[in-house]
Amino acid sequence: MTDALFPHQFRLDGKLAVVTGASRGIGTAIAQIYAEAGADIASVSRRENVELVRKIKDMGRRCQHFTADLSVREEVSSVIPAVAAAMGYPDILVNNAGSLRRGKGAINFKIEDWDWSLQLDLTTPYMLIMDCAHYWLDAGKPGKVINILSILALSGGIDTIGYTVAKHGLGGLTKTLANDWSRLGINVNAIAPGYVRTDLTAGIHAHPQRSELFLQRVPSKQWGEPQDIAGCALYLAAPASNWVHGSIFVVDGGYEAW
Repeated sequence: MTDALFPHQFRLDGKLAVVTGASRGIGTAIAQIYAEAGADIASVSRRENVELVRKIKDMGRRCQHFTADLSVREEVSSVIPAVAAAMGYPDILVNNAGSLRRGKGAINFKIEDWDWSLQLDLTTPYMLIMDCAHYWLDAGKPGKVINILSILALSGGIDTIGYTVAKHGLGGLTKTLANDWSRLGINVNAIAPGYVRTDLTAGIHAHPQRSELFLQRVPSKQWGEPQDIAGCALYLAAPASNWVHGSIFVVDGGYEAW
């Protein structure tokens, strides 16, 4: 992809982006489009996507994988210092990593699953944001935070209590930090994806009846693809969104508008 496809307002030249959960799905798509727009990439996940790292390096960008289990607080606290030591401090943070556990109804949801959900889907993003923000504020530098929520951050869901509560909390964190930091040049925004073809939704789109029930409610009559989220993430990381603060962009094929 040539630089001409990305006008100046959508370029990320000279920027370093940390993307959690970049080894697959939405995270991979975001890492790729950022690299195409000129950014270097720090990929953070439990397993390395060797092909992604190769592709990004072939574009002439720096790319390094950092292994971490982001459900473990002690491992989370080491991420930004490790990135800073190896590649420099990031300019962009994408909190994409997340997952859910089901409990066969809220009454059966175990407290250990509650703790795991809130750590991975809420506390981990908070910790990573704070580690980046301390540097940005001390250095007087701008920064961009993009939190990946879910349309469940706008509703209740079924049998997703830990995940849903954490995503609602991450939406609140997005707005609160924007209120606090927007005047200091730090943009904090979020994307709430609808039903996208990823490992997290594989059980639905692989089941013809469940997939059809979902598509009946989606005006576009299509499943989303990771690239559909990546375009919005590029906008929120680029200069084009410098006056965008505390916003939650719903990218769901019209699901929530139904």
